[in-house]
Parts: sequence; structure tokens; C-alpha cells
Amino acid sequence: MKIIPFLVLFLFGTSSYGQSDTVRIKDLLTVLTKTPKPRNHQNIDQLNLCAKFISTNFKEYADTVFYQNYQIGSLTYKNVVARFNPQASQKMVIGAHYDVCGNQEGADDNASGIVGLLELARLLKGQQLDKCIELVAYTLEEPPFFRTEYMGSFIHAKSLKDSHADVVGMISLEMIGYFNEAKHTQDYPIGFLKLFYGSRGNYITVVNKFGKGKGARKFTKQMDRFAQLPVKKFNGPKSLTGIDFSDHLNYWKMGFSACMVTDTAFYRNKNYHQKTDEMGTLNISKMAQVIDGVFLSILA
Repeated sequence: MKIIPFLVLFLFGTSSYGQSDTVRIKDLLTVLTKTPKPRNHQNIDQLNLCAKFISTNFKEYADTVFYQNYQIGSLTYKNVVARFNPQASQKMVIGAHYDVCGNQEGADDNASGIVGLLELARLLKGQQLDKCIELVAYTLEEPPFFRTEYMGSFIHAKSLKDSHADVVGMISLEMIGYFNEAKHTQDYPIGFLKLFYGSRGNYITVVNKFGKGKGARKFTKQMDRFAQLPVKKFNGPKSLTGIDFSDHLNYWKMGFSACMVTDTAFYRNKNYHQKTDEMGTLNISKMAQVIDGVFLSILA
């Protein structure tokens, strides 16, 4: 167990730490995953219901909430944006996608990330912030739109670049709910990495590219300091398989400092993009620790 730095407790109070609500996390996961139809690009009505649910939750806590709409043919898709301290000149973005790949519940990928956003919204309410915190729930991260200009995160990142926003960093929450304490439950893109990171899938990872930038560097350091579960930091070339497999890739494209918080996806969770990606496979208490770590790290 890591020791919580005294300065953080002094600045934010003990009530700010360890406050992710595991009952609420479970309830939110249930709503997001137990839908009549999978929340994929073909079921736009289901996507819209999901977006409405996220917006309604954001409105309980955020200063400003709105849809960022965009067209693909005759269809309108929606990012959901929540802002805290919107008048601040500097902005930090935390995002996660709410769509799934194919016909599945997508509990870890990526209901877990969306629940992270919704819990962060609750925790951020009433906090004294020195910058604008922008939480964004993206649509269309999954195939067939992955790596295209129709990704919700591409639309959002480009809007920030076009408006010359002062973005200090972006954090992508991509699969934060699957953990396994057993040996030989963690794989890697390069075999020898197991010597450095271990064979147990019991940690959260902050993934960065080489030359990650100041914002991602600061967040990575703080996450390692504050999270009450093991944090493994990973830096690698953009060409390495998996390092850009989420919404942060579009912020890299726009020149922003960005990183990904992840349980390493298919390198650990073999339910990835399968119908077996169900909420019963997730470790809710570990999820809460990840969310608390992100919360403290963005306040520090």
C-alpha cells in the first residue's frame, strides 16, 4: 500500500481520497452494458440513449454540458462534453469512448472507461480547480471507424486545435476494469518485457509514446504517486502494437500531449472484442482505485 502524500491530504482533505463509490460503479456498469441492443455504430438509437444517459449524469455535477454533434451521411453521432471551471484559460481533457465493437456488452471495452468519467464528474463537483477539466465521452472509437476522421475523438481533438485551445494534456481511459492476481495472466507485445513488468495482470498501466510532452509526463508521475494499486509506466514508439489503440492517438495527431490509462486490453483481458466481455468479469474495487488515482493526479 502506498502512503498518501501529506501535501495532497492537506490541500484537498481526506474526504477527497478513496471516495469512488463501488455501488454506484456497479449500477452504472449495469445500465451501460445491459441494453436492449449493443451500443455499436449500427444501432444509432442505442448510442443516442447511451449519450443521453451520460449527459444526464454529467449535468448533476458539471458546470457546462453539451453534445458535440457531427454527421456521417444522413446520420448524426454525438460526443458528450462536460466542463468544470470552464472560464479557465488552460484545459485538461479526460476522455473515454462509449461505443462497442460488434454485438457485445463491452463491459471492460469500454463501459469501464465511461464509468470512470462519470465517477470523476461526481468527485470533481465543488473542487477548486486551477484549470478547466473537460470530460468527453466519445462515439465511434471502434471499427469500422477506428483510425478515421469519423472517430469522435478526432472530431473533438481537431476542434481544440482549430480553436487554438491551450491544452495541457489529455488522458484516455481505455479498459480500466480487468485484473488478475494469478501468474502468467499478463502478455506483452515483446516477450522480454515480462522480465520488467511481471507475469501477473494485477496493475494499471499509463501508456506513453516517446516524446510524450509535459502534460502526459506530469500525469504519469502523479498517477504512480497517488494510485493505491500498482502502476506500471510504459513508454514506447508509436509503431508498437497497441500503444495507440485508443482515443489518445487523435490528440497525438493534433500535437497535444496525451497518454492512455489501461489494464492493457488484449494483452491481459482475453474477452477483448468478444461476447464474454461482461461486467461479471470486472474487479470493481480495483476500478475504484484507478478512478481515485486519476482524480488525485489531475488535482495535483
